[in-house]
Amino acid sequence: MTAPVLRRLVVRGLVQGVGYRAFVEEEAEALGLDGWVRNRRDGTVEAVVAGSAQVVEAMIAACRKGPFAARVDDVVVSDADGAALGQRRPGERFSVLPTV
Repeated sequence: MTAPVLRRLVVRGLVQGVGYRAFVEEEAEALGLDGWVRNRRDGTVEAVVAGSAQVVEAMIAACRKGPFAARVDDVVVSDADGAALGQRRPGERFSVLPTV
């Protein structure tokens, strides 16, 4: 079994107030990913996702499209470490976190 891939995504565009976090949560749960998503005060959405490389890439592709009402201008992807997953709510595989 290969180690999970962890990625941090910062999504820019019209991504707040359009159901983007709910979209990310639903996609992540459907794909069986671990992680979290939250709004940031600068108008972006940030997410950390963990899973197999193929599934994480599918999630990144979904985030580049977003929900119907969103307009995604850019998705900046970087490596994340295991500590980033520690921000999830206890007992949850994927969490929607408060705005930072």
